[in-house]
Amino acid sequence: MAKESMKAREVKRAKLVAKYAEKRAELKAAGDYDELQKLPRNASPVRLHNRCTMTGRPRGYMRQFGISRIQFREMASNGLIPGVKKASW
Repeated sequence: MAKESMKAREVKRAKLVAKYAEKRAELKAAGDYDELQKLPRNASPVRLHNRCTMTGRPRGYMRQFGISRIQFREMASNGLIPGVKKASW
């Protein structure tokens, strides 16, 4: 499990990206890169990192489900993810 502070940091970054999204788009369209540089560093969407919603794990993230591969396997085995079942052939 990731530290709570790491999870909170990602949430904070996501809010900041959403807050400045419109302003960033306007500045980019105008070509005003000096003003773009003055925006907070964490307002850039590139700085966001996908994390598992349950554990906060940064690696092995499955975008379609929003969880890590480990949580996915566990939940799928328990039948908690609709439409997903263990393959057998």
